[in-house]
Amino acid sequence: MKVPGFGVRMARNLLNQSGVENAEDCFNMIETDLLKIDGLGRNRISDLLSFDDWDSVDKVLERTVKLGARLVALTDPDYPPMLKQTYDPPVILWVRGDVAALSKEALAVVGTRNPGSYGLSETERWSKKLVAAGLSVNSGLAYGVDAKAHRTALEQEGTTVAVMGSGIDWVYPAKNRRLADQIIKNGGALITEYPPGSKPDAVNFPERNRIVSGLSYGVLVVESGIKGGSMITARLALDQNREVFVVPHPLGYLKGEGCNYLIRTGQGKLVQTFEHVLEELSIRLQKGENEKAAAKPAGQKWKEAGDLTEQETALCRTLSNETLHVDQLAEKLDTQPFKLSPLLLELEMKGLIRQKAGKYFELE
Repeated sequence: MKVPGFGVRMARNLLNQSGVENAEDCFNMIETDLLKIDGLGRNRISDLLSFDDWDSVDKVLERTVKLGARLVALTDPDYPPMLKQTYDPPVILWVRGDVAALSKEALAVVGTRNPGSYGLSETERWSKKLVAAGLSVNSGLAYGVDAKAHRTALEQEGTTVAVMGSGIDWVYPAKNRRLADQIIKNGGALITEYPPGSKPDAVNFPERNRIVSGLSYGVLVVESGIKGGSMITARLALDQNREVFVVPHPLGYLKGEGCNYLIRTGQGKLVQTFEHVLEELSIRLQKGENEKAAAKPAGQKWKEAGDLTEQETALCRTLSNETLHVDQLAEKLDTQPFKLSPLLLELEMKGLIRQKAGKYFELE
């Protein structure tokens, strides 16, 4: 961030609490209003209101345009809705390619950079099934499982999104530059939260992984050791209220120990067939016999309940015309998913709503 003292989290906090429509409006706020925002002290406020290095901002914008990229801010209507509902969404995304690809129903496919033949074949098998079901394939453009997932999606004429741990002008690893170009050419997208010129530093990739999972309905871990980026992505997915699917591996196979650990500890769901994934993801599919409609006729039982709180009534009314994911519910009710959990549980116990697979809810 260009303003001293404003990292990603502080900038997001400012945007969320100020209620401004555009980030630039923050610079025109008065000090008394800024003091009402949690975490802002007088020093940060002074730095914000006195900021005048607009030349450097213009240079970033000019560089972005020259690279054929565009900026998508947290307040932009094109900002991916799934990512926006996570607890730590980037304030700004740099995007090359079709920005609409970021909002497609998707599953992330992740794994080791050095997979064996089993890992590669499973990556190809699952990626083909995802594309056939009309889902986008999200991953991190790394060697191994990531690259295989992207390539398979392209070969199947599907959509794929690559999340980078560097600037939009710095494809890493360099050998994947042609793959990156193909992703853009075929209607997918490259995205990053790092400004142009940012190197692919090691510290960037754990942060990058939260975007890979945040964009997606769930994460499929194909092959992973007990440590590594894929395990981080799985943990982030759980924190973000996403599904974690895991391909099982033979005992004693070191490259698959992480997968078996996730299954053994209940952090991931063992999947052997695509139906196992469909059982958990109650999302509208674009192709095939397993297409599921998200909208369903509303139940009426809640209208007859006389002991509902104002919040419970608002929640039921929001569900009156459709089945919604907990993240979608939170967005419509202008709250956070974790704050809805006790309300949803209470309504389930009253027999007024039911939870479907994949954390979707509908009225009884």
